[in-house]
Amino acid sequence: MDFELPGELVQRLADLDDFIEREIKPLQQQDDNERFFDHRREYARTDFENGGVPRPEWEELLHEMFRRADAAGWLRYGLPKAVGGSDGSNFDMAVIREHLAAKGLGLHNDLQNESSVVGNFPFVHMMLEYGTPEQREEFLEPMLTGAKRIGFGLTEPEHGSDATWMETTAVRDGGDWVINGAKRFNSGLHSATHDVVFARTSGEPGDAKGITAFITPTGTPGFSVDFHWWTFNMPTDHAEVTLRDVRVPGSTVFGEVGAGLAVAQTFVHENRIRQAASGVGAAQYCIDQSVEFARRRKTFGQALATRQAIQWPLVELQTEAEMVRGLVRKTAWELDRVPHMEISDKVSMCNYRANRLVCDAADRAIQVHGGIGYTRHMPFEHIYRHHRRYRITEGAEEVQMRKVAGYLFGFAGPRKRS
Repeated sequence: MDFELPGELVQRLADLDDFIEREIKPLQQQDDNERFFDHRREYARTDFENGGVPRPEWEELLHEMFRRADAAGWLRYGLPKAVGGSDGSNFDMAVIREHLAAKGLGLHNDLQNESSVVGNFPFVHMMLEYGTPEQREEFLEPMLTGAKRIGFGLTEPEHGSDATWMETTAVRDGGDWVINGAKRFNSGLHSATHDVVFARTSGEPGDAKGITAFITPTGTPGFSVDFHWWTFNMPTDHAEVTLRDVRVPGSTVFGEVGAGLAVAQTFVHENRIRQAASGVGAAQYCIDQSVEFARRRKTFGQALATRQAIQWPLVELQTEAEMVRGLVRKTAWELDRVPHMEISDKVSMCNYRANRLVCDAADRAIQVHGGIGYTRHMPFEHIYRHHRRYRITEGAEEVQMRKVAGYLFGFAGPRKRS
């Protein structure tokens, strides 16, 4: 087997680096935009007096980065050509996402809110697969340009990973649907024009069928954004939402009536493998920075790098990074060749192991750097706080391990036993 990256992809990475140096770094360095990335980052980004949501000037900077990346042909790279993309493969995207994360914090790639010069657009993939022609016409291009933003309302106050037990309901009333319920950690609601709300429309609690997704305008009467949860990593865009007799037309149904979980699964599946790749890249950054510091730092007359107490934990992390990198790239390569559900267990393996890896690497980087590593002047606390959430979102690691167990023991997947 040839494990070398294709020459075309290597050149693409070099071209991407050149674009970042020419267009993105100068933007980051002007007008004190460094405040969004240095020790001031959390406060510069967060409007603490307005519920903890992102400051407008932070989102304006991100929008300018997106605009430049889109004009240069990078932002939509992983999307189909039909929507202005380059048909970038899952393998390409995994390598690129790892490459960008391995550069550390910067305007080129800050995963706190999934901002990157090479975008990750799960909603676009969802719209292409499940949207009606009218929905695609209304949302596809506006989503990519920022004219419209769609939130994601699956989790509830009493139900997270157990989404089939959700209590939000929608009932028919003539040609309309009336939605009642509540959502928690509803992403994007500080600026969303619409929200994909999942509600039970038939069946019993615990049934996989009978849940429907609705593209709900956030200005609809009865749709209330009550407050935003302040999280480990700020700013926040995770809202508590109440829906009281929210009436929407039948044209808002996203996908098939009763088959909404397939829509939700597409969202998390698109995110999991790319989050895993980013986790490997960020972990490698933490390892590399720790090695460099340990070689430079002198303690008791010798380089810190000569201490086995420093060497061995970093050796363990580097070994883990090499193994997870190989699994992520192999799985991404397979995703380009076989139906996703055939290797959904491998995607889960990649995601939960990579998420653990980057948290361990960031924690170890703090320890290696000592007191200075604990400060916000170093990037490791930000990396840890950001990636720690991925051990919960897009499927908690316990849920992902359950997926692997289901495939392993024949309870689910292509080898399911009767």
